[in-house]
Amino acid sequence: MARWQGQLIKVDDCRWKIPENYKSGMRVPGLIYASQEMLESMLDEQTPEQVANVAFLPGIVGYSLAMPDIHWGYGFPIGGVAATSVEDGVISPGGVGYDINCGVRLLRTDLTEDDVRPKIDQLVSALFRDVPSGLGSEGTIKAGQKEMHQLMVEGARWAVKRGLGYEEDLDATEENGCLSGADPAKISDRAAKRGMPQAGTLGSGNHFLEVQVVEEIYDSEAAGVMGIAEQGQVLVLIHTGSRGFGHQICTDHLRVMERAVSKYGIKLPDRQLACAPVQSSEGQDYLAAMACAANYAWNNRQCIAHWVREAFGKVFDQSPESLGMRQIYDVAHNIAKIEEHVVDSDKLRVCVHRKGATRAFPPGHRDIPDRYKGIGQPVLIPGDMGRCSFVAVGTQKAMDETFGSTCHGAGRMLSRGAAKRTLKGADIVRELESRGIAVKAGSIPSLAEEASQAYKDVTKVIEVVHRAGISRKVAMAVPLGIIKG
Repeated sequence: MARWQGQLIKVDDCRWKIPENYKSGMRVPGLIYASQEMLESMLDEQTPEQVANVAFLPGIVGYSLAMPDIHWGYGFPIGGVAATSVEDGVISPGGVGYDINCGVRLLRTDLTEDDVRPKIDQLVSALFRDVPSGLGSEGTIKAGQKEMHQLMVEGARWAVKRGLGYEEDLDATEENGCLSGADPAKISDRAAKRGMPQAGTLGSGNHFLEVQVVEEIYDSEAAGVMGIAEQGQVLVLIHTGSRGFGHQICTDHLRVMERAVSKYGIKLPDRQLACAPVQSSEGQDYLAAMACAANYAWNNRQCIAHWVREAFGKVFDQSPESLGMRQIYDVAHNIAKIEEHVVDSDKLRVCVHRKGATRAFPPGHRDIPDRYKGIGQPVLIPGDMGRCSFVAVGTQKAMDETFGSTCHGAGRMLSRGAAKRTLKGADIVRELESRGIAVKAGSIPSLAEEASQAYKDVTKVIEVVHRAGISRKVAMAVPLGIIKG
């Protein structure tokens, strides 16, 4: 692929602007958060072109934004953020992605590395046994059509009502684990049939469950509020989404949106940006279906968190409560949300597309739990398999500049195909085990797709957003044990 030759203006060491006049039809400039080093790989991959293309969307306000973990995606880049006016803007499924509400949930424990390391193989085996994972995996939840409809509407509460977790988990979940407006009538039979057997499963690809140990604390006050007390403390990170259910919903509604583009006379530089006015029947139908998938994903992570607690309880012969297994937070990073933001000094209702980007609301914001109002919303940023992950908090600068958004992870450098051609899963396992990291996977060859070499260094990604002020580092954790589908 040829190197991108478009115009970029350096704003500062962390921000690069694509001027509005780069392409005729751009409605706003593009703004990329990156270091000089990261920018080089972005230019080679042509992702700034996708940032510019998103700026064509009707009703887009502010900037077409890109986080430092940006890489090529369907229509929107992964790592892209765009806000469109609810009144006269559009909603684009490409700005959410196929895995609707792919996201992460973090649990803290009172255990230390000294407690867990002697039992890590036993623990990883128990987690692999108790948490259904992998391509085509089916869960222990057998939801019929009626239960599936309730699950779509209730989200994580559906699981809590059935004893799978605690009420306080909901308080520590974005949107309390339930996006309003979900309507099962907007879901195809095919989507429902794909979703029913996969409820409460981890999935494949880059989804994982990781037992971690805190290695560094950068902000002891914020960490303490979250229940992260010391280096050596054990955490558990869960990363999964809406599985085949969300994928089918995206597929179904992209077909509708492709027709809507012609119906509403929308001009786009890339058909993958297919969209419809937010207020149109097509736009409202997608939002209602997307909410069903978002709620399904929150229910998935709720169920998995419960089974994680049970597995820990069995291995350590204690109740999850006595092990201090409380939820720190759960965030979505593939979603579109109707929010109120200040644009050009005016309050405006906008549809914020976050595709491979995490909400990062500041201290005092009404939409974050009371316990976090003094520090800001927790932001969970997983790294690649075997490196490290970060906990951060949202900031006022994120609200002012990025519609309350920041990065979501490391960001791919190699496609899955390229990684598999150059790396071997068995070698990855040996390398991880040599570093004291236990691994269980449904498919050893597929581990090559998720090797560290396939991803950007998450420490460099977090450094950009920290320096830019759109989120603030709190703690860093490294893996002890990894479950992959």
